[in-house]
Amino acid sequence: MIEGHRVGGTENALPMPNRGDAQQSKVWMAETDQALASRVRAGDSGAFRHLVERHSRSVFRLAFRMTGSESDADDIVQDTFLRAFRQIETYEARSAFSTWIYRIAANCCLDMLRARRRRPQELPEALVCEAPGPDRMALATEVRTTLSGALATLSDQERAAFLLRHFEGCSISQIGESLGISETAAKNSIFRAVKKLRDQLEGRF
Repeated sequence: MIEGHRVGGTENALPMPNRGDAQQSKVWMAETDQALASRVRAGDSGAFRHLVERHSRSVFRLAFRMTGSESDADDIVQDTFLRAFRQIETYEARSAFSTWIYRIAANCCLDMLRARRRRPQELPEALVCEAPGPDRMALATEVRTTLSGALATLSDQERAAFLLRHFEGCSISQIGESLGISETAAKNSIFRAVKKLRDQLEGRF
């Protein structure tokens, strides 16, 4: 599901290059994120399409795992890249574009989670085996319910830090920068998340 994801509404909402300009497209594809961002800042809005294509899947994965909803994740992807396009002047090339876009995405996720805080949260489907074998089918419901309860014990920051670290493979410094917190705070958030999850899941499986 995630691997085949396409940004549903983003393509219509963001400026796109001339699709017939194949030569220009090849140039964009060969350039780094920093170079493309510089082009966008200089007025070449078409270059932004390639930044969307490169990073939309990873943003969707994070949003999907944070919210547990594919439709919410789609909304977050679109909102993330719209914000990124409008705020492109604030991007500093000394840091990775992926870290910068993660920070925007994380903020969008946290905004959405705060808005629906009183609603029961479901376990993101991405945290459960997508194609369980016959021997696992009987445990699927129990695993989903148990993990959902465990994840619900995490604060929004702990959950975001945990997912960025253990599902997106981000470094501590990247997590800190993405969430707008210090590296020490990022480490502590991950430590607390792991401890809470371990306490909740210990002896259950």
